[in-house]
Amino acid sequence: MSTVRLAGRFEGPPGHAHGGIVATLLDEAMSKTNRAQNIVAMTRHMEVDYLRPVPLRTTLQLTARHLSVEGRKHHCAAELRNAAGELLATGKALFIAIDPARFQASKPSMRAMKS
Repeated sequence: MSTVRLAGRFEGPPGHAHGGIVATLLDEAMSKTNRAQNIVAMTRHMEVDYLRPVPLRTTLQLTARHLSVEGRKHHCAAELRNAAGELLATGKALFIAIDPARFQASKPSMRAMKS
């Protein structure tokens, strides 16, 4: 579990977080769950359920867990709660494990990008 406080720059509806930042938090929490198990993976598909408006400038609780694995497919879930423990948003995602060395090898070099 981690705690987060969203600054005013993340405002969507007055006084509350934009849905995009809520999705980003959930995605990042699930990604960190994979990394904690030494899994390097990329998000393939993600679903978000926005249950209540997410307030800005208050302490929020963010949790994630690894649900299952099928070969390279890793299923994860995350929750965002307010300080009182009320569920504000949930996410589920499918991550695909990658070989970090192969991924780095396919990345264009800065030199190639300048030409």
